[in-house]
Amino acid sequence: MEKELAFFDKIRTVTPYTPGEQPKNQNVIKLNTNENPYPPSPKVQKVLEAFEAGVLRKYPDPLCTELIDALSKEYGVSKDRIFVGVGSDDVLAMSFLTFFNSKKPIVFPDITYSFYDVWADVFRIPYEMIPLKDDFTINTEAFVNTDCGGVVIPNPNAPTGVILETSAIEEIIKAHQDSVVIIDEAYVDFGGRSVLPLIDKYENLLVVQTFSKSRSLAGSRIGFAFGSEKLIKYLSDVKFSFNSYTMDSITQKIGAAALSDKEYFTETTKKIVKTREYFKKEVSKLGFTFPDSMSNFVFIHHDQYNAKDLFAALKENNIFVRYFDKPRINDYLRVTIGTKEDMDKILAFLSEYTK
Repeated sequence: MEKELAFFDKIRTVTPYTPGEQPKNQNVIKLNTNENPYPPSPKVQKVLEAFEAGVLRKYPDPLCTELIDALSKEYGVSKDRIFVGVGSDDVLAMSFLTFFNSKKPIVFPDITYSFYDVWADVFRIPYEMIPLKDDFTINTEAFVNTDCGGVVIPNPNAPTGVILETSAIEEIIKAHQDSVVIIDEAYVDFGGRSVLPLIDKYENLLVVQTFSKSRSLAGSRIGFAFGSEKLIKYLSDVKFSFNSYTMDSITQKIGAAALSDKEYFTETTKKIVKTREYFKKEVSKLGFTFPDSMSNFVFIHHDQYNAKDLFAALKENNIFVRYFDKPRINDYLRVTIGTKEDMDKILAFLSEYTK
């Protein structure tokens, strides 16, 4: 027994991130993980249909050349300033491991993507969380004035959906030019403004995006980052020291195909934005309040109804949303924007529930 206890003392333990539930029953309205309600571009389907299985006997291109070429063309950024990974989670995890190697804590908001503190714990990175203001906006002054070893800010933020203006982000970057500042733009395509142009101005800026939301490829896992040549080289060195073949051959091809269909991308993101604004208008009529979301979800609250009870009632009726049992936000529900039909169904339920 003593040997067993000594063995377990040597294990690195961490409280893991809890992803949104993936119900086995497909006959549900799934509005809990911010997935895109529309399928990927038809060009993705064509790639899948034409793909030869024999290719899979070989290792994939470790440099992800086809995908990075497509990203370079689409965003107008040179290839040596682009990094790709298996979803933005992979890109962010590699970034934490690469750039946050100081005794000073890194900082991020107290209400934000709940993977940030998990990565900090896994890699033994000290961190501090800076509270959002009462209206759930980011306290720019607090971020500017903190002494830290790095900064992470999602923009728009999750789960609130609130956006921080580019001028405020630039203030933060300017204040911390001795550390890396990561701007996580997972939801930027739904109404935000990317700070990508600032990588030409600041060598310490890393901008991270994903194909999971706006390009309907959550099931394929593609994330990417833009930064200075130096940042991307350091990031790539760590990635190739960890696993050279992280992205499979099919994923690389369908990512490039998705990027080539700008018309479809514009059409589907516009649909989601239109449905989001419709949902915001209709749910407010039922007495719900929410921060002004610029993402593909809305963070709703009602003064007269308990969020946890409402979450359970929705689930009983096969409507899945996200509930976070955490301080400051345990009376809110995050509702992903689905199709117009999906949102009409949840609105009908909420209308009955609040009568």
